[in-house]
Amino acid sequence: MKIIKKILNFMLTISIVLTVLTGCNIQNTSPLNDKPATDENSLQSTDQENIQEDNTEKEAETEEPICGNQIEDGTYSIEVSSSSSMFKIIDAQLTVKNGEMSAVLTLSGTGYEKLYMGTEEEALADTDDKCIYFVEDSQGKYTYEVPVEALNQDINCAAWSIRKEKWYDRVLVFHSSSIPEKVITENSVPDGIYTAEVILSGGSGRASIESPADITAAGGTMTATIIWSSKSYEHMLIDGVYFYPVNTTGNSTFEIPVSMDKDIEVTAQTVAMSTPHDIDYTLRFDSATLKSK
Repeated sequence: MKIIKKILNFMLTISIVLTVLTGCNIQNTSPLNDKPATDENSLQSTDQENIQEDNTEKEAETEEPICGNQIEDGTYSIEVSSSSSMFKIIDAQLTVKNGEMSAVLTLSGTGYEKLYMGTEEEALADTDDKCIYFVEDSQGKYTYEVPVEALNQDINCAAWSIRKEKWYDRVLVFHSSSIPEKVITENSVPDGIYTAEVILSGGSGRASIESPADITAAGGTMTATIIWSSKSYEHMLIDGVYFYPVNTTGNSTFEIPVSMDKDIEVTAQTVAMSTPHDIDYTLRFDSATLKSK
């Protein structure tokens, strides 16, 4: 009997030990504790990325739009952000002249044949001559010269993929914080209609223009109405852009973009001497005489 009792006690002990061990294994394999160790790190990384994106958005919101007439003429290296990592700009050179801005963009890749300053939908509806085709630089990179309406604001740009043969929408922002602060003026002229004295120099000295001239300021740009002393002027050429008379009777009248206190070089074609002649002039508008009309 004693032997049987010892055997029973031994078996009972073994049973208890097995029960305890089995319980521990069940607890350790519980689904509640089966999370990968990297999940928390991934969540932290995602949170950090979200915080960085929020900070970028807040920084962009604090930048006021800046137009060409608020920047001194010159060429500046500028930072440009893109809405897509597939459209990476590795270099951008901003040129400002007479209140107008343009930039030469260099992309990291060679996947885009042409750009269109607008949306994909607008590109599909427009003609191909409005597109900007790439120019290959000395290092084989694709560059594009694009107009820049203003800094610190969204600019729509559609890019044509060579491989996919379709347009892709991109949004670009040119950041004023990356160019010298000293070349940016504090304020632009508020929207409105003004007059200002204008000085015409060059030519033979016989021609003149009406002064003061009417100036319209809108959206950070200024447009002047130029009325010549003759009806014989057929066009004006400014920075490679032709401007034609806006009137059909009376002295030749043009509407051209201008900046204050800067020499604006123009070429005007006249037929006063029976055959067309191109004559170079310089215009200068005096900001001290700017008055609301």
